[in-house]
Amino acid sequence: MSTQRNKNSLLLALIMSIGLVGCQPIERLPIETIRPIKVMQVGSGEQLAAEQLPGVAKATQEVELSFRVSGTLQNMPIRIGQEVRIGDTLAELDKRDFEVAVDNTKAALASADAQLKNAKIEYDRVTRIQQRKPGAVSQSTVDLRHTAYNSAKASYAAAMAQLNAAEDRLSYATLKAPFDGVVVQRYVENYQDINANSPIFRLVDISKIEMDISISENQISNLPYVKKPRVVFDAFPDIEIPARIKEVSSEASQTTRTYNVRLIMDPPPGIDILPGMSGVAMADVDLPGQENQVMIPVSSVFSSADNKTTYVWRYNQELQQVNRVAVETGGIGNQGLVITSGLARGDQIATAGIHFLTEGQKVRLLSEHGAR
Repeated sequence: MSTQRNKNSLLLALIMSIGLVGCQPIERLPIETIRPIKVMQVGSGEQLAAEQLPGVAKATQEVELSFRVSGTLQNMPIRIGQEVRIGDTLAELDKRDFEVAVDNTKAALASADAQLKNAKIEYDRVTRIQQRKPGAVSQSTVDLRHTAYNSAKASYAAAMAQLNAAEDRLSYATLKAPFDGVVVQRYVENYQDINANSPIFRLVDISKIEMDISISENQISNLPYVKKPRVVFDAFPDIEIPARIKEVSSEASQTTRTYNVRLIMDPPPGIDILPGMSGVAMADVDLPGQENQVMIPVSSVFSSADNKTTYVWRYNQELQQVNRVAVETGGIGNQGLVITSGLARGDQIATAGIHFLTEGQKVRLLSEHGAR
């Protein structure tokens, strides 16, 4: 009996010890956070990229197409997003009424032609008689035949003009592409009654893309020194598209006091840049007198707690981490903060989110925009 009691006690103690162990909190290992950052390669003041300027893509050519005549839409084989070539048929109206009008004007022209020929014959006849026998035909008769001939010529010209107008109206019943492009919008459905000049399609030419950006008054003077303008669209953040300046406004906006600069670019193969896509433009600025100055954006530096030391985060590509580096500054130049010591050309530094980084923290790159 005593042995059985001891066995029960031991079993109870074992169960309690297992329960106590199970109630202990599980020790969780800390998860290392890999923060995404933007970096730039340190260069001279002449190579420092200008600030990123937002803009929206637009087509070099864009038009809303419409019929010049009213009618019933009979054929519309084009779909939204379809590429078309110049001269391709986009839509057609019911042509029967226009064809009847052409036939009627052709008949009227034939009648006017017959009347003209008859009037000419009569005029020529009386003219010959008057020349042979001056007294056989009065001058009033000759004048009357001449007036009838001139009236017949006018009637023929009017009939010809009406035929040309009817043929034009018949041609207007077919809507054709005025240039190569993409149909991005369709406003009607097939078999609808269409009024003249009502929009049917929106056609854009995306073989070249433009972007308008705004340049401040203190930046516009640097425009002659801009090199390698380029654009990055939000839809393709890792692709820089070379651009060139197409035109610059000669007058600042009265409200924003900025100048409009239009860039134009060729989309890379396999990349569809559509009108309305957002992006940013940037460029290198080669200012005279800054060839030997190392400059970085002001936003990439931070100070110690006592404000006595200035730091940047230098990116270690091999270890994929950032390290704090003390730098000496020499003031703010036209294109950024002048660095006199602590950095060398070719170093990569963080340019965004610098207040959320820690020494030796693992990071990954979002993109690399900066000096070339």
